[in-house]
Amino acid sequence: MAENLVIVESPAKAKTIEGFLGKDFIVKSSYGHVRDLAKSDKAIDVNNDFAPNYEISEDKKNVIADLKRLVKKAKVVWLATDEDREGEAISWHLFETLDLTENQTRRIVFHEITKPAIIEAIKNPRKIDKHLVDAQQARRILDRLVGFELSPILWKKIKPSLSAGRVQSVAVRLIVERERDIESFNSTSAFRVNAVFYTTDSSKAILKAELPLRFKTRDEAEAFLKKCIGARYTISNLETKPGKKSASAPFTTSTLQQEASRKLGFSVAQTMLIAQRLYESGKITYMRTDSVNLSPLAIDAAKNEITRQYGAKYSNPRQYKTKSSSAQEAHEAIRPTYFDQPSVDGENNERRLYELIWKRTVASQMSDAQLEKTIVTIGNSNTAENFTATGEVIRFDGFLKVYMESSDDEPEETTEGLLPPLKVGDRLDLSEIVAQEKYTHPPSRYTEASLVKKLEELGIGRPSTYAPTISTIQKRGYVVKEDRPGRERLINIVRLHNSKIELLTKTENTGAEKSKLFPTDIGSVVNDFLVENFEKVLDYNFTAYVEKEFDEIAEGKLEWHSMIREFYGPFHSTVEHTEKNSERATGERILGKDPVTGKIVSARIGRFGPLVQMKMNDEDEKPVYAKLRSDQRLESITLEQALDLFKMPRNLGLFEEKEVVIGIGRFGPFVRHDSQFVSIPKTDDPYEINLDRAIELIKAKRIADIEKTIKVFKQDPEMKILKGRWGPYINYGKTKNVRIPKDKDPDKLTFEECVKLCEAAAPRGGRGQKAATPARKTAVKKTAAKKAPAKKSAPAKKTAPAKAVPKKKTTPAKAAPKKKATAKKKAAVKKSAKKK
Repeated sequence: MAENLVIVESPAKAKTIEGFLGKDFIVKSSYGHVRDLAKSDKAIDVNNDFAPNYEISEDKKNVIADLKRLVKKAKVVWLATDEDREGEAISWHLFETLDLTENQTRRIVFHEITKPAIIEAIKNPRKIDKHLVDAQQARRILDRLVGFELSPILWKKIKPSLSAGRVQSVAVRLIVERERDIESFNSTSAFRVNAVFYTTDSSKAILKAELPLRFKTRDEAEAFLKKCIGARYTISNLETKPGKKSASAPFTTSTLQQEASRKLGFSVAQTMLIAQRLYESGKITYMRTDSVNLSPLAIDAAKNEITRQYGAKYSNPRQYKTKSSSAQEAHEAIRPTYFDQPSVDGENNERRLYELIWKRTVASQMSDAQLEKTIVTIGNSNTAENFTATGEVIRFDGFLKVYMESSDDEPEETTEGLLPPLKVGDRLDLSEIVAQEKYTHPPSRYTEASLVKKLEELGIGRPSTYAPTISTIQKRGYVVKEDRPGRERLINIVRLHNSKIELLTKTENTGAEKSKLFPTDIGSVVNDFLVENFEKVLDYNFTAYVEKEFDEIAEGKLEWHSMIREFYGPFHSTVEHTEKNSERATGERILGKDPVTGKIVSARIGRFGPLVQMKMNDEDEKPVYAKLRSDQRLESITLEQALDLFKMPRNLGLFEEKEVVIGIGRFGPFVRHDSQFVSIPKTDDPYEINLDRAIELIKAKRIADIEKTIKVFKQDPEMKILKGRWGPYINYGKTKNVRIPKDKDPDKLTFEECVKLCEAAAPRGGRGQKAATPARKTAVKKTAAKKAPAKKSAPAKKTAPAKAVPKKKTTPAKAAPKKKATAKKKAAVKKSAKKK
């Protein structure tokens, strides 16, 4: 047995490290955190200085048992969890849970999983850093206090199953406020004027230019273009300016998430998952960092690779400094572990992310790009207004040879490009001048990556919190990430061509969104309630201040109990005050009155989501409700749109002498006919679908059902043999599905054989399937006994499939509850008699 036990978080990491260490070492995984705060309200003893009550996670009990067994046989235990606060806390929990002693324990950290880094870490062990552990504990305890005290208030004041969090609620607030900024934005238009010229020499080179002036109306633009008819155009000035462009710093967690989103289309969570795999397989350095620092070894390795591939003039070694005061410069930026590997083997997305990291890191150590910008002024003989054209020439590509950073800003139309040879005094011929109406744009909605950028700018959250925060607000249903199609808008154009003015129009699609974050109605209502009642907790500056306090705890400058005390007192008082004094929050908007009935129509949040309701002022009258459509919001729905919703259910008429009804249920829109339900595809609008289309869907469903059905039994129509995704199976009612053994022919199975297979089915209780209880088995038996043909049902003993369910097992199960119930009933009667 090896004398050294190394414990890491993940099996992949364990496998990589085990290859670097000799036979004296055994490497095992803890599979992440092994214990956490208890799930009950006893997790934190508020009256005992916020003492935490930790429990070993149910799924980690076997892991701990195995590790304890190995600890007994090992002389030294090496805790090799990640280098951040989360990793330090995992090591501390392992130390506590495994009953380790300081003499036998070594804490080691490393930025990359390479053999030299691991060997160096083994040579330089340290003790567990209790300050880092305290910082993680403080965050965990504070977040639990906030969540456990805010969430129940949301259940009472809005609707059940809601939750709140210190960072997640602030992230939702950012998205809600951005959405309202967009909705309140008043777009204005102006006419932008562009001209196309060509040179008078034999080359007839094209030159695109723009008028710096904007016109407010089409009449003003048309008047300017009329002045340009017959004008002479000359190069009146040429100005050349040298410039340079520098490379971006190596990746931090935040910038990697942003750039992977822009360049690769990855979500924040997906980026972190892939980066984790690259790190654990030894291909990149640790992926949770806010430092742009590179080690001297990395800078030298980058220099050698740049010189080898591109030449010495492309190399410019440099060290970047992190702007954030909280960043730990001892950590490194995210970089490849081996610079001589521009690409790696592995799954496609792993290769793509690795190449992005390699290019960004190498580019950061390369020379600046040298540029030359030329500004051309074009005079107009008929007006004082000049056109300008700009061109940019790259004199030396430098780092651009490898990498160019993307931007979140939407690209603007530009006339900038390569310029033909020009000199002052040159004449130009006009091809056309176009004045096109352009509208101002509202602020952009957040993508996952731009939200991370905003949180980082505000000082909210840290590298380990961005991905879980963004995942949480989507899972809670406060925010959705989706594409939206936009709408068409009419654009006015004035064109001067061949000395003639043309007035044109065209349509453009505006407001289209791709993978943007939108607040849901429930997200907006919850946000408004929290902002109104817990302004301090939802304050951006306060949330950032709390993050700084965690940093101070990690540095040993602040004691965590006092930090929690300072926060909890005022917070708890606010919770108590809000619980007693605040009104229910529904986000209700009165939309107006139904012109037919005079009833008041309003929109609000109900128990199952956003809805509209119609009722008179009389409180005794039962309101009529309708759910909002997926593309409608409480804050913007109109009276006309709401009245349309009350048209459901829609009765389209008769088919086969039975009503065809359109409705919207829990799982979406449907057609109901003869007690059968048919889902309406997303391509059909349930508010516009006609009878012919509904009949078409009904018939299609019948054909699909026939093709799916192998056999139906006269004895009990609920008993069927159907084709399934994984082969034929027996279906009984809505919940009972039983696989047919491979040695059985589905076409030849009898009703009695199906009953026996249903009874004998193990109580698997799989997803969506209820376990086969004795009561259920008895029900199947009863149905079989009732519906079996008379000649087969006598005598009773022969039809009752007693072999599958022996009487011994079912009888006590039925009898025991009866006796208890009877005893309780008798006691209750006696008690009642005594009172009387």
